[in-house]
Amino acid sequence: MVNKLVVVKKITIFLFGFFLFLCGYSQQNKLQYYVDNALQNSPLLNDYKNQLQINTFDSLLIRAGLKPQVNFASINSYAPVVKGYGFDNAITNGTNVSALIGVNKQFVNKKNLAAQFDNLNLLSRSIYNNVKITEQDLKRSIINQYITAYGTLLQVNFGNEIKLLLSKEEVILKKLTQGNVYKQADYLAFLVTLQQQDFTVQQSTAQYKNEIAILNYITGIADTAAVMLDEPDINLPAILDSSAQVYLQQYSIDSLKFINSKRLADINYRPKIGASADAGYTSSLTAMPYKNFGASVGVSVIVPIYDGKQKKILYNKIDVQEKTRQANKSFFLNQYRQQTLQYTQQLNAADAIINNINAQLKYTQTLIDVNEKLLATGEIKITDYVLALNNYINAKNLITQNKINKFQLINQLNYRTK
Repeated sequence: MVNKLVVVKKITIFLFGFFLFLCGYSQQNKLQYYVDNALQNSPLLNDYKNQLQINTFDSLLIRAGLKPQVNFASINSYAPVVKGYGFDNAITNGTNVSALIGVNKQFVNKKNLAAQFDNLNLLSRSIYNNVKITEQDLKRSIINQYITAYGTLLQVNFGNEIKLLLSKEEVILKKLTQGNVYKQADYLAFLVTLQQQDFTVQQSTAQYKNEIAILNYITGIADTAAVMLDEPDINLPAILDSSAQVYLQQYSIDSLKFINSKRLADINYRPKIGASADAGYTSSLTAMPYKNFGASVGVSVIVPIYDGKQKKILYNKIDVQEKTRQANKSFFLNQYRQQTLQYTQQLNAADAIINNINAQLKYTQTLIDVNEKLLATGEIKITDYVLALNNYINAKNLITQNKINKFQLINQLNYRTK
């Protein structure tokens, strides 16, 4: 009766310690919590959003530049002649005073404006697409680290389960060893196994805290509190042969940019017309300066004639860029299909391994249950029990590894099919 009380007492103490361990991780976070914080805290995403606002201002600047530009200019000079020395009055007029208000207006045709606005629109689309790609990259990194931390947490939890089991058996073995049912050396060997398990749990716990710290760091969360992670809420994409539009979109945008660049090149070879007018006062103060108020108007016309065939050179440059774009797109699609097939095959292999290990685990669990009963009566060697337990631990660890690997593969497929 006393021995049973001792067993219950030791198990109670261990369970209380394990309860305290769980209390230290009272905060429980889900995957979406980290993803949301990462998207909100990302400086790169904030930079892209600011670039989109800047493009809006650039569009307003183009419209503002189409309006008449009004300026005030005052140019005043005095060139004295002392004892015959000084600038020639025929050139300098001695004194020049001017105060003018000028108006300039550039006439831009609709095709020119459309090309400029299309260029800004394509730039905005490119930035927006970069936002989507950056979000995907960020989500993949966060989910990958979350899965890694969750896998370590599973090891911690399983390690504590094994530690609880060994602690329970240690009390029984100690009693049997004292009754000469087992040798002292066998009991000490069992204690070594228990201590090794304790060290394993400590190491896994430290590793888990480090993984959480890394997760907080890349997410931009300033928090050192211990947390428990839920199982990652990610599912296999419904369509694995998606066209990955978010990644292919940039190739389409680049193609439109090249076309628009040729349009802008064509526009630059069209005549440019401008008008100007000014009014005010300009005088040399030599004769009747009070009559030197006036106004003037002017028209400017620029017609390109020859520039060394720059347009043809620019066209050739754009054609080479287009060939590069097509080659990069083709390479991306081939790589995308190969990696999607590779990840799918690895995912199927992970499922097969998990199913096989689960089938084996049933027999291993049954063997441990039988060995526990035989151990309590001294009908089995301690080494045989430890061997069966190690086989069970290895099987569980393999399941954990393949489960985490499966999550990682799903994460990769989700990354490439959106």
